[in-house]
Amino acid sequence: MIHEKTSCHGVTLIELMVTITVAAIVMGVAVPSFIGTVRSNRLTTYANDWVSSLNYARAEAIKRSSPVSVRRKGTTSQQWEVGWDVFVDLNGNGAFDDNGNSTLCEATEDCLLKTYDALSTGYTLRTGNSSYKDYATYLAGGLSKNQVSEVFRLCDNTQNTTNSRTISVNAVGRPSTAVGNAASCP
Repeated sequence: MIHEKTSCHGVTLIELMVTITVAAIVMGVAVPSFIGTVRSNRLTTYANDWVSSLNYARAEAIKRSSPVSVRRKGTTSQQWEVGWDVFVDLNGNGAFDDNGNSTLCEATEDCLLKTYDALSTGYTLRTGNSSYKDYATYLAGGLSKNQVSEVFRLCDNTQNTTNSRTISVNAVGRPSTAVGNAASCP
């Protein structure tokens, strides 16, 4: 029986320090880029949520032959980042009218279709025009009751307008999105 002599080779302290230094440099370059990518993806997601909620309200108004509104949550006008609701708005006044009982969507009350949560802390969705400060209503034919063009600014916590999103709503209520066109971020 022959026994071969095996030797264990480890790493030296200098090799370990060089490896850790290289890993730290790579992480230092990759993390800021990754954070920027996450921020950009969130802005895109929030813009898509806003546009899809407007398109959804318009489609539901046509389908139901009844006014459908998108109303911001919260108490501060022109600040939509606190979330919004989409609901059948029987009288088209932009206010959610519910009698408070446990039966939902009765013939004489508005019917909540969808609700959207608040944006992450540091993200803002604002409008400058008073006609869209609290709500947007689509009439049974799919046209906007507001009948004016509007621009919404979606910004992140860096206040950098090149990363912002601009959501334009034309006079008939069709939204479109552009990147980096916000004149200013709040």
